[in-house]
Amino acid sequence: MRLPSHVPLFWTIFLLNGVVLVVAVLLLLFSPARVSADAVRSEILVVGAGLTVMLLTNAVLIRWALAPLHRLIARLEGIEHLEPIELPEEGSGPAPGIARSVNRLLARLAEERRTGDARALAAQEAERHRIAQELHDEVGQSLTVVLLGLKQLESRAPAALVPDLAAVRESARTGLDDVRRVARRLRPGVLEDLGITSALAALATDFADHSGASVRRSFAPGLPALRPEAEVVLYRVAQEALTNAARHAEASEVELSLQKVGQHVVLEVRDDGRGFAGLEEGSGLMGMRERAALVGAELAVTSQPRHGTTVRLRVPVTTGEVA
Repeated sequence: MRLPSHVPLFWTIFLLNGVVLVVAVLLLLFSPARVSADAVRSEILVVGAGLTVMLLTNAVLIRWALAPLHRLIARLEGIEHLEPIELPEEGSGPAPGIARSVNRLLARLAEERRTGDARALAAQEAERHRIAQELHDEVGQSLTVVLLGLKQLESRAPAALVPDLAAVRESARTGLDDVRRVARRLRPGVLEDLGITSALAALATDFADHSGASVRRSFAPGLPALRPEAEVVLYRVAQEALTNAARHAEASEVELSLQKVGQHVVLEVRDDGRGFAGLEEGSGLMGMRERAALVGAELAVTSQPRHGTTVRLRVPVTTGEVA
């Protein structure tokens, strides 16, 4: 027995109740059981038993009819993110129609969320570029002028002041280097000029110079050209993974690789740090997942205590991007 999927819930319950009542009436009309005007105890027992059977039958049929809807509600309660999960369009009655509507709703919400995330991340990248430009053009140039002025002053200053001026000049030079390094992290110009491989190589060199950890790089030759937004995602995920390796993992060795596996470009950052047992969705990991979702990439983070952490990003290569 299977009800059509287009029957509304009201008519489903109404028809089930109607079937029970019709069967009860037919039994009263054609069965030998009779109820007199002055009911005796045996007749009351028969009517009570019949009513009980009717109620139980009605309950069983309604429970059967609503079982697909209850299973659908249980699946909906288990949804944690607004992602299209393709609820099964099974069962009878209104359940398949509800599942289809929910699937379409989740798909629209997920698309709107991706669009909003893309706009937010694009605005974030634009803000990074603006800040990096200001650091380079304003702060960097001001520190350069200070350095030149200190050098000229040092050449004319008394001998007793030369060491102090030299120390100040060295501090200004260190500050200028820090400003340039921050500007490069905010706006990887090498990514726009030379591509993802050169940008990752520069990122690894900068990480090794300032973290104390050694970095082994492995970039496969002949990698396909990716969309600009995919390259930015690769760079930012590698940047965040290296930052976590230095800041949280206390790693001494890091492996950075970029390979082509099938129809995917795979970025892998592996460290020998302290690792962790439970993965917590912090802001860094959440940002990496959001970036990966924008380009249809898959992010996997695996770790074990005292056995390091591995961050793996699989970016799909479209037909037009394959070299």
